[in-house]
Amino acid sequence: MISTATQTALNAQINAEQYTSQLYLAMSAHLSEKSFKGFAHWLRVQSAEEATHALKLVDFILDRYGRLELRTINPPPTGFNGPTSIFEMVLAHEKDNTASISKCYELAKAEGDHATEIALQWFVTEQVKEELAVSELVDQLRAIGEQGGAIWYLDHNLAKR
Repeated sequence: MISTATQTALNAQINAEQYTSQLYLAMSAHLSEKSFKGFAHWLRVQSAEEATHALKLVDFILDRYGRLELRTINPPPTGFNGPTSIFEMVLAHEKDNTASISKCYELAKAEGDHATEIALQWFVTEQVKEELAVSELVDQLRAIGEQGGAIWYLDHNLAKR
């Protein structure tokens, strides 16, 4: 069984993952409209990955005989700027997500819920990878700027993800 507090925290994390999926999809659509098809593709793949993270938590709750409590997801914004600004937002969002997962992990640890602690270790490790990948993209975007051929070269490479 899973405690009520842990169940509540994990349900909130599911909603956060679902929101993130929608946010990245909205960002992807914006960049696609601006002909940045590679950046759009990268974010679309990331959107699907975030949805998968939510489902992983859903399965965990159900495997522990917990109760799934889905909430309404706020719509993501629709107005975005260029790739650099968007990926800076993605990085900030990933850092917030890391903090949220860390809180879930600390709760499980405080409750002595080893199963949840172990399950959340995967998410902790995943967040390290995600923050690194986005941080590198932000560094590259800041270095090359949004004018000239370098941004289109990077866009082309991101389409291969």
